[in-house]
Amino acid sequence: MYIFVVGEAATLVTTNMNNSNIIRYTIACIHEFAKRHLLTYREAFNYLDRFKGVAFITEHYEAEHLLSLDEAVDDLTQVCHNNGGGIQ
Repeated sequence: MYIFVVGEAATLVTTNMNNSNIIRYTIACIHEFAKRHLLTYREAFNYLDRFKGVAFITEHYEAEHLLSLDEAVDDLTQVCHNNGGGIQ
């Protein structure tokens, strides 16, 4: 499928596609975090949100999505621990 757009519309399409990728990747990371730490999805989301993991994964998506999900979960675990979380 090809999308041909010019000007501001091209920026909008690119932004929407990138946002969609970030959302999908964030959901996958939360799911993997929950599995590793034996949490429900909701518990994992609440923990990651409270201790800045969700903010980290969305801010650093460009670098993080190049890593394996295991490495991303390692990073999330460390970021949350650095921000007061108790899971190691």
